[in-house]
Amino acid sequence: MRSSNPVLSRRGFGRDSGYAGFNTAPQAGCAQGDPHTQNPYAQNQYAQNPYAQNPYAQQAPAVTDRMTMDDVITRSALTLGTVVVGAVLAWVLLPVSATSYGLAIGSGLIAMVLGLVQNFKRTPSPALILGYAAFEGILLGVISEMYNARWSGAPFQAVLGTMAVSAATLVVYKAGWIRVTARYARIGMAIALAFMLAMAVNLLLVVFGVAENGGLRGFGPLGAIVGVIAIVLGAFFLTLDFKQIEDGIAYGAPRDESWFAAFGLTVALVWIYTEMLRLVAIFNNND
Repeated sequence: MRSSNPVLSRRGFGRDSGYAGFNTAPQAGCAQGDPHTQNPYAQNQYAQNPYAQNPYAQQAPAVTDRMTMDDVITRSALTLGTVVVGAVLAWVLLPVSATSYGLAIGSGLIAMVLGLVQNFKRTPSPALILGYAAFEGILLGVISEMYNARWSGAPFQAVLGTMAVSAATLVVYKAGWIRVTARYARIGMAIALAFMLAMAVNLLLVVFGVAENGGLRGFGPLGAIVGVIAIVLGAFFLTLDFKQIEDGIAYGAPRDESWFAAFGLTVALVWIYTEMLRLVAIFNNND
């Protein structure tokens, strides 16, 4: 099972074949050996290709509706636009109060459930992805308004920071300074899971009063260090998404895969924004 959730795994990262396209060449005329042994979208690779049909039932039909960069851009813009609209509406219509805080928690839980359901589906569901984006937007809108009430301008600075991190990650990836290999993905995911485990333990310690002032997630120097680590992990998730998109286009993935790409990008960008928001608040808190 493959997933776009950064906490679990990434779409295109499987136990059998590794991340889609790692250390392989695109299916271009089969010039470098038999691509069917490596290409995750090859039509006769029934052991690894989730889009091929049972060879004993009938020959798998050729896939003509291929994913393009335009598909990825369009669906990503739609998904991220839904997040933004949800956030703006929540900011404007829900004043800071205990009620809005409760709605934010409820929206966050619904978004998490929708995201998990999509994670465990083999095919993308636009309704689930857009629903996740809408409820995630409500959560971000309420949280951003709360941060802005205490640290004026923090959400705007967080948006700029998210754009800067995303652009820098894309430049570094396109320049080839980072090679997204299977080993790179395994090490990065191990660090990410360890980070999430540490945050879960820290939350329990805070809830039971063992750790004071938020523990690792406080607003002091330690909290800033943890925030930087979290943002670096967000950039790591983006590199996996970029690799997924690049491989999907090169190997002729079905057009619906662009919804998975949009979902993965949205999850990674939301992760970076929330961590950037905390980091901006920490720096402003120490001024």
